[in-house]
Amino acid sequence: MHFFHFADALILNIFVISFLLMRAVIQRVRRASVRCESGHIDTIGLGLLVFLGIEPEDTAEDIRWLSNKISKLRIFDDVNKVMNLSLSEINGEIMVISQFTLHALIKKGNRPSYIKAAQPSIAIPLYESFLKQLLIDSGKKPKKGVFGNHMDVDLLNDGPVTLIIDTKNKE
Repeated sequence: MHFFHFADALILNIFVISFLLMRAVIQRVRRASVRCESGHIDTIGLGLLVFLGIEPEDTAEDIRWLSNKISKLRIFDDVNKVMNLSLSEINGEIMVISQFTLHALIKKGNRPSYIKAAQPSIAIPLYESFLKQLLIDSGKKPKKGVFGNHMDVDLLNDGPVTLIIDTKNKE
């Protein structure tokens, strides 16, 4: 008979948690635009372009934490060219693009699996909640693409500065 040890349980919990997260790729941009197959077009100037990946297990707490973190990121240059200013301090803009491919599993084979990405019935309400929370936290109404549409995203990365944040590892 095999006994499940505390260390085994801890490793299993870490393994499970590491795959359950809301993920964002954030780029500091001089400008960005999105053109959707539905005809929707949106643009921003200096600010942040956020690609957001949602999993079924994501919660309102994940939304609040991630929105707060993004809103307060000090990744814009001050007068001394030190990344010390936030989005609000530079009066920047923000765009959020849903991107289920951020949760691609590529360990086996060459064709990515997207089974970790939330289905639209779960992802759309979470995406909309994230946009509302970002408005509250940043004071900026996020520009956006159209969920589920094919989108052409054009951007001029400033720096380049690109950050990856996930809600479970808080990294």
